Amino acid sequence: MPRPTAKARSAVSRHPSEYDHDVAILIDDPRWPAHGRLWAHLVSDSDLEELHAFAEANGIPRRGFDRDHYDVPDEAHARLVAAGAQHVGGHELVRRLIASGLRVTARDRRAGR
Repeated sequence: MPRPTAKARSAVSRHPSEYDHDVAILIDDPRWPAHGRLWAHLVSDSDLEELHAFAEANGIPRRGFDRDHYDVPDEAHARLVAAGAQHVGGHELVRRLIASGLRVTARDRRAGR
């Protein structure tokens, strides 16, 4: 997957509602149960500003953000894919999040980082 261009990065930094669809946002399967529903993870493979811009542009509240990803309900999955999120398996999502340098490990979470 190609990395976002400088143009894409600058479009994201202008305003969150101006999400550029050339950047890589990833979503896995909604398979994590909580609060009576299933949840998926929404991540960026390059930067958090890009992720926040995509989430805001698609009505995902900031309270759904958890250090390196958004938790999104199963009913939002198809809408987010239609908006440009790339559907990948859970292992691929984690692999690409680690490769981006954005992954917050369990150790870091326990340490409050």
